[in-house]
Amino acid sequence: MPGVPDVAQALGRHNFPSMQTVMHETAVDFRVRYSEVDRMNVAYHAHYLQWAEFGRTEHLRRHGVRYRDLEERGFRLAVAEASLRLLRPARYDDLLRVTAWLTAVGSRKIAFAYRIERDGELLATAETTLVSLAADGRAGRLPDDVLALMRALLPPPGTKGPSA
Repeated sequence: MPGVPDVAQALGRHNFPSMQTVMHETAVDFRVRYSEVDRMNVAYHAHYLQWAEFGRTEHLRRHGVRYRDLEERGFRLAVAEASLRLLRPARYDDLLRVTAWLTAVGSRKIAFAYRIERDGELLATAETTLVSLAADGRAGRLPDDVLALMRALLPPPGTKGPSA
């Protein structure tokens, strides 16, 4: 994305994946590792959800909501639903970009959408819904400050977000 700094370059660390962020989405670049492909050199389908999680945690972190901080406050975000649509295969050493954004924020439930691309070519889309759990494992209301941060990341009303 033009005009958006690459965090890894700004930090001068070339061993971190590059990350680009705009207010409503975060894109993270990474390479498919050998351990993520099968004998046909195709990435195993479950890895796409792991890559989505990578994008999701980076998106929240970049905007001040770290999972670690939530856990220290007694909250967990558990995946309640996940969907994945595979369009084209990723292969060993492909440079991929996962883009993540919030699609809904409720007091106890949040939803994300994802794009996984190679050189601008769409490989997969995914969606996840997470529920907030209190320390006792029951659904619990997210703290108001966290809700405010997350709601500020939602795409403007009337848009479908970055996937549109």
